[in-house]
Amino acid sequence: MRLQGKKIATLVAEGVEDLEYYVPLMRLQEEGAQVLTAALDLKTIHGKNGLEIKPDTRIDELYSSDLYALIVPGGWAPDKLRRHEVVKELVRQMNDEEKVIGIICHGGLIAISAEIVKGCRATGSLGIKDDIVNAGGVWVDEPAFRDGNLVWGRVVADIPDFCRELVDALVDDGGGPVPTGE
Repeated sequence: MRLQGKKIATLVAEGVEDLEYYVPLMRLQEEGAQVLTAALDLKTIHGKNGLEIKPDTRIDELYSSDLYALIVPGGWAPDKLRRHEVVKELVRQMNDEEKVIGIICHGGLIAISAEIVKGCRATGSLGIKDDIVNAGGVWVDEPAFRDGNLVWGRVVADIPDFCRELVDALVDDGGGPVPTGE
């Protein structure tokens, strides 16, 4: 229960990758974290593979000062969420405060639109490699790693590595500044 009482939000929308949402959620709950599922509204959504997800809160009700960390799963949801300024602003604020942001697969699209990728090592689905590079990121084809306060995961098959890096970042570094992966 190393994250007892820590509030962590996960950003979701219709078409989120079910496993990239549920597995980190359960892993963080296992460590005692209070994980909030945040969406643009409170309507039940369906993951890319059909699982139902009921949001706990709206994204516009979240404040970076109240959060210990933020998780951005992939699927089709990031492409929808990144069109909303409230999403990009929350990600920017979390990054500015050097709080841990876990980003997996297509979740990198939100990081790109929030303009926090430039100069960072990053990974995700091969489908966003060009987007990462064009945003000034350094593409790394590894399952999971940390670069500063950002924890990156590649794809569904890499969820165990992603969760390990994520929990290590949150426990070892207390949700604050994280050493770079260099």
